[in-house]
Amino acid sequence: MEMEFDDNIGKSRMLPPLPERMRPKNLSEYVGQSHLVGEGAVINRMIAGNALKSFILWGPPGVGKTTLAKIIASTLEREFYTLSAVSAGVKEVREVIDKARSESIFAAGGSPVLFIDEIHRFNKSQQDALLGAVEEGIVTLIGATTENPSFEVITPLLSRCQVFVLKPLGKADLGTLLQRAITEDVILRTRKFDIRETEALFRYSGGDARKLLNIIDLLVSTFGSGETVVVDNANVVSRLNEHLSVYDKGGEMHYDIISAFIKSIRGSDPNAAVYWLARMLNGGEDPLFIARRLCILASEDIGLANPNALLLANACFQTVHNIGMPEARIPLSETAIYLATSPKSNSAYLAVDKAMSLAKDTQDAHVPLYLRNAPTQLMEELGYSDGYKYAHDYPGHWTDLEFMPASLSGTRLYEPADNKREEDIRARMDRMWPKYRK
Repeated sequence: MEMEFDDNIGKSRMLPPLPERMRPKNLSEYVGQSHLVGEGAVINRMIAGNALKSFILWGPPGVGKTTLAKIIASTLEREFYTLSAVSAGVKEVREVIDKARSESIFAAGGSPVLFIDEIHRFNKSQQDALLGAVEEGIVTLIGATTENPSFEVITPLLSRCQVFVLKPLGKADLGTLLQRAITEDVILRTRKFDIRETEALFRYSGGDARKLLNIIDLLVSTFGSGETVVVDNANVVSRLNEHLSVYDKGGEMHYDIISAFIKSIRGSDPNAAVYWLARMLNGGEDPLFIARRLCILASEDIGLANPNALLLANACFQTVHNIGMPEARIPLSETAIYLATSPKSNSAYLAVDKAMSLAKDTQDAHVPLYLRNAPTQLMEELGYSDGYKYAHDYPGHWTDLEFMPASLSGTRLYEPADNKREEDIRARMDRMWPKYRK
């Protein structure tokens, strides 16, 4: 018998949100990440052989990190413990490990699974508290993070975990989720849908399953109980703009806000930069996430136009790490304003990308003999280092010597930008290296 939820709003409101209602319970329902869970893939093999090892899932929000951990534990019939790095301290970690230790004594099928969400937010003492339990096999650790684990996970713990990268969902995956939601969900299957266009729906979801399902849920709520839900680009855009105004660090507008913040600084607007900074801080964003982005921006967008920018950004990161919120808002604001009002240059960023591309295509270009060291007699006899000119022995600490492979002589990779400091660099380089002039 089909339930008429439109006539029984109380019951429908008692149900969990759509993303939770549609959460897969086994691998056959899991969408995406075929490189990890597909036939013969690494996690699939772990499950098939009941040979689960500790690992960290690194990927953007809404791609199935938590779901995958639950499916693995359920499939292998392992006890499942979960901690959030946002709220759990060393005390909570030790309590879970003590429970797991008692479970491990009776667990014939393998040690309990300990899932830690946002593991990059665990401090060193919390991670140290985990290390022994992972080493001894008291727990099998599955961590989830949206940040590069090599930045925040301590080396001893990281060395005991494999790192698996999860990818944003593609259009085919999103289409599968859409069709499954409107045909299988206990509420949505009672509604009529007219799917005309999905471009805006998929674009706004950004490869995030949770975001996609939340947008579908929101869209449905804007139509009356007897109306057909029309999914097209215009409806998605207009109805999202009307309703989706809250910053959500976990997914909904996370990347839109950080993008606006970075682009405001790049565009030299300190007022907009501080506004978007405040939006993130009010929304509960991790201040270290913001500080890391400022370090990247200082190198990528300011660079040689003002080398002090990177020093300040790095000092900001260390300060935020040491003092935390709410005081961290002040150095973040100071740094955002400084970077926004600094002259801009992406010349170093462009130069290294050009150089890496060129290096990839010229792996066979030999280092000139005179640039090679000659630590042995044989190397000296072969001409290693012969003809090298020591720059400090010449006027101005410079001599005209070819430092590129012969086949790349005159190749120009660094192009000084049009700011005062790099104009001086350009003038000096033009005097010293006329062969690089354009």
